[in-house]
Amino acid sequence: MTASDNEPDQARVCLITGAAKRIGACIARKFHAEGYRVIVHYRNSSAEAIALVAKLNASREASAAALSADLTQRDQVNTLGVEALASFKRVDVLVNNASSFYPTALADCGHDSWDDLIDSNLRAAFFLTQQLAAELERRHGSVVNIVDTHADSPLKGFPMYSIAKAGAKAMTKSLAKELAPNVRVNGISPGAILWPPSLEDDSDAAVLAAREKVLETIPLRTLGDQQNIADAAFFLANDAAYVTGQTIRVDGGRYLA
Repeated sequence: MTASDNEPDQARVCLITGAAKRIGACIARKFHAEGYRVIVHYRNSSAEAIALVAKLNASREASAAALSADLTQRDQVNTLGVEALASFKRVDVLVNNASSFYPTALADCGHDSWDDLIDSNLRAAFFLTQQLAAELERRHGSVVNIVDTHADSPLKGFPMYSIAKAGAKAMTKSLAKELAPNVRVNGISPGAILWPPSLEDDSDAAVLAAREKVLETIPLRTLGDQQNIADAAFFLANDAAYVTGQTIRVDGGRYLA
C-alpha cells in the first residue's frame, strides 16, 4: 500500500512495529489522530492489522499502510525497512514496540528461546534503526523504544526477556549518541498497563485478591492505560525537543515501591 497523490507530501510518517493490536495499535491511532501517516507492522495478526489500517484510511484517505515481517528472521527485518520507505517515501518516526514475552525457567533456557526473545525485543529494533538511520537523519526524526520496567527490576522466571529489555534500554542510550545531533532516541518503560492472562477473570475472587496485591505496589493505586503509553510515545517523538537517551517510566510510581 502506498500513499496517493492527494496525501500531502509534507505529512510525517511513523512506523510502529507490533502495531496490529494492544499498545502498538493504540500508538498507531494516536499518531494518526495527530496528523501522521502510519505504517502498521505485524507478524501474525493480519486480520487485526488490515482492519486497523482500513479504519484509519476511512477517516483519512491513503494515510495508513500495513506491512508484515517476522522480526526473528533477519532478511525480513531488512525487507521491512525497505518496504516502509517505499510506502510513503519517507519515515520520520520509528517506534520499536514489537516484543515476545513468555517465561523461561533457568533450567530450561535454550538457544532457540534466547534467539527468539533477543531478536524480537532487541536485535530487530537495533538493525531496523540502523537501516532507517539515514532517512531519520534527513528528516531530523526520532526513535522511541518500548522497553519495560523489568529492564531495571528483572521478573523472576523471565530471565531472557528481562535481559533483552535491559539491552533495549542500553541500546536507547547508545543510539542516542550514535544518531545525535539530528535524531533523538528515547525509551518508555511501562509498568502495569494490562492484566496478564492469569488475572483477566474479574469474576474470580482469588483473581481479584491478586489484583489488589498488585495495586498495593503502585503508589497511584490503579492500573495504567494503553493511552498513557501512546501519549508518552507521541510526546517523546514530537514535543521533547531537548530530550534524548532517556527512558521514562510510565508506571504509576511502581518503581518507588
